[in-house]
Amino acid sequence: MHIETIRDYCLSKPEAEETLPFGPDTLVFKVNNKAFLFLPLDEEDLRFNVKCDPELALELREQYASVLPGWHMNKKHWNTIVVDGTIPAKQIKEWIDHSYELVKGKKKG
Repeated sequence: MHIETIRDYCLSKPEAEETLPFGPDTLVFKVNNKAFLFLPLDEEDLRFNVKCDPELALELREQYASVLPGWHMNKKHWNTIVVDGTIPAKQIKEWIDHSYELVKGKKKG
């Protein structure tokens, strides 16, 4: 999976938008003005942060070596996914979907 694939997939979600609130080095994908995926552009390895149900987040970290506690995020609710070829693209897209759905359900005033 490539960075363009992740970007295109995020933008294919209804009402998703791409922002750069932290400068040019991190893409932030939002729905309802709330972030569902952080995609650093300045990392050597492709990785991104997604929101996750806390219990599932722990299970995924135990099951996959390339799923880590969310870097610079609330580690209870966010995972960092290292895209190193060990996780199928279909599974990665399911995690993006999960994050999107968690955030979509919450409207920011």
